[in-house]
Amino acid sequence: MISQLSWKVGGQQGEGIESTGEVFSIALNRLGYYLYGYRHFSSRIKGGHTNNKIRVSTSEVRSISDDLDILVAFDQETIDVNFHELRNGGIVLADSKFNPTIPENVNVTLYSVPFTEIATELGTSLMKNMVAIGATSAILNINPNGYHEVVQDTYGRKGEKIVEKNMEAIKKGAEYLKDVFGFDRTDMYLEKADEQKRMFMIGNDAIALGAIAAGSRFMAAYPITPASEIMEYLIKKLPKFGGVVIQTEDEIAACTMAIGANYAGARTFTASAGPGLSLMMEAIGLSGITEQPLVIVDTQRGGPSTGLPTKQEQSDLMAMIYGTHGEIPKVVMAPSTVQEAFYDMIEAFNIAEEYQVPVILLTDLQLSLGKQTVEPLDYHKINIRRGKLLTDDLPELENKAYFKRFEVTEDGVSPRVLPGTKNGIHHVTGVEHDETGKPSEVAINRIEQMDKRLRKLANINFNTPVHKRIYHDHPDILFVGFISTRGTIEEAMERLENDGIAVNHAHIRLIHPFPTEELLPLVEAAKKVIVVENNATGQLANLLKMNIGYANKIASLLKYDGNPFLPHEIYTRSKELI
Repeated sequence: MISQLSWKVGGQQGEGIESTGEVFSIALNRLGYYLYGYRHFSSRIKGGHTNNKIRVSTSEVRSISDDLDILVAFDQETIDVNFHELRNGGIVLADSKFNPTIPENVNVTLYSVPFTEIATELGTSLMKNMVAIGATSAILNINPNGYHEVVQDTYGRKGEKIVEKNMEAIKKGAEYLKDVFGFDRTDMYLEKADEQKRMFMIGNDAIALGAIAAGSRFMAAYPITPASEIMEYLIKKLPKFGGVVIQTEDEIAACTMAIGANYAGARTFTASAGPGLSLMMEAIGLSGITEQPLVIVDTQRGGPSTGLPTKQEQSDLMAMIYGTHGEIPKVVMAPSTVQEAFYDMIEAFNIAEEYQVPVILLTDLQLSLGKQTVEPLDYHKINIRRGKLLTDDLPELENKAYFKRFEVTEDGVSPRVLPGTKNGIHHVTGVEHDETGKPSEVAINRIEQMDKRLRKLANINFNTPVHKRIYHDHPDILFVGFISTRGTIEEAMERLENDGIAVNHAHIRLIHPFPTEELLPLVEAAKKVIVVENNATGQLANLLKMNIGYANKIASLLKYDGNPFLPHEIYTRSKELI
């Protein structure tokens, strides 16, 4: 028996590949297994190869596996494209319909199963994916009845007969594998899981749920991969809390609408990807100079321009920190797990209001769309902080004066009032202004207002700016990464430690302002610093050099082909760098 395995299903986009992976993985999640999934899909609506790779384990996993135990193929292209991932002794489950073939003289077993034929006999070829799930359950020694709850949830709205037919398809698939092939390989049987109830979700869902928990009741956005699921989730959920989602005509409108709603007192945000953030840059500057809270989610994808819209990349980093014209304070956060995406979204709203700045929550496609097991969220950790928002009655202003909305303060944060507050009248403008908001080009005022705004960054209080795994005083390698590379780095670390190489790890969760004090002693202590990131120019490594120094010991481990890192890549390439 085995404690973990890697399973992949592939075929043409629009063929039900995603639903196959969903039913399979949700059922195993409810049985208590830990899962980590990643979808490879085309930017087309229909057609083109797509696959869903899911790692299943009796213990926590946070990365895609190097190899593959089972490949479920609905066409020959799936075998041709993914066969190289199969380990010795691996299995290919393929639809007999396309007469599947595998390379000769390999230690991989092909089981040709009539997925389509069995499904058609039951009423529709669309159920071929359920037949495939049934065949998989036979390999893993999982009772097909374990899928009933998921099938009921997925297809119950179509009627009980549809549920029964899909369950029959699963059972027929399992029976065929056992009856025709006499399958009895205990080396593929999964050990029983602990049956604990855990969530199974993508990062985008956690971000959306975090926004609700933070008190956000309005989202303005324009659809874009891989951010759209945030909007889609909230379209369904937010009205239940008295909220609303508006699909705007473009990202410029989305950002300015979010600024306006925040000015009015609502907790509001928008979400997009690199191309959309480019359009928002002028509006982000408006948020900075008018000191209006603003939360933006950037789900990074392959660029530039349309680039690789459905592929993994981490190349927006410098743009998010330095993209706006002029100089404004802003905060850039980078959660590395689905749990962190939930909690950091709440904190993004708190920081935006406490410091009256734009806050960018930076994710990537792997975290945004990769589905993983999540321990139950602790709602007692939620803490809403609105900063210097004045809600009590204000003292009467003398001589028809204006309220000092942009008052110069020691911490850089001015008192904030909502429009319509008695005795709180003030100007709001995108040009430089004095303490009451009136336009002003006086040199000394300009200096005072700029210095005031920039002082905010010195006081940012973030609970865990850097995740640290420190095992050695003077390691051979210090790995540095951000967002979704965390789990892959941790897995590579274990292999390097087994080889006698001393390794520490720092994963940056607060990108800007940069956590120099946290990282400096770690960099100083290491013989070699290897920065792992999905881009071509080493943006995180360059930030490290700018803020820490020690450029002579910093090396980049880069990948920018649209695919996430695998553990063996970090393991192998880091050994070459030391």
